[in-house]
Amino acid sequence: MLSRDMVFTGRAAAHVLVVLMFLLPAAAAAAETSRLEIVTRAGTYPFEVELALTSEERSVGLMFREQMDTDAGMLFRFDRTQPVTMWMRNTLIPLDMIFIREDGTVADIHRNAVPLSEAIIRSAEPVRYVLELNAGLADWIKLAPGDRVIHPIIDGD
Repeated sequence: MLSRDMVFTGRAAAHVLVVLMFLLPAAAAAAETSRLEIVTRAGTYPFEVELALTSEERSVGLMFREQMDTDAGMLFRFDRTQPVTMWMRNTLIPLDMIFIREDGTVADIHRNAVPLSEAIIRSAEPVRYVLELNAGLADWIKLAPGDRVIHPIIDGD
């Protein structure tokens, strides 16, 4: 039996949520990064990316971040090549989502995903990876389907 002191009231639950909102970004900001390169017809562009390899990491992604360095991003790896859906729930910054095939080639790009939107963003075909960058960078580096993403976890290397 739960005592009255052990039951979360609406107010206590709200306080826990607020604490988590501050802890998640701090933990994510301390995540280890690694170098990724994108090769387009305009050149090769380096980025420092955080990895989202587990379902827990993928479900948090870049939520609650208020900013991201221009040369930063997050690389999501899925357990297998599959149709992928993403959304921007609790994501505060606009993003370009790059859907990447198992061999490291770009399948398609969703430009300028709207912050806080719960609209579903789907890959045009089954993919293994998704790279999230600040909105506008895909256009700036002239990224197009067929371009290559190079990173140690991508099988195409």
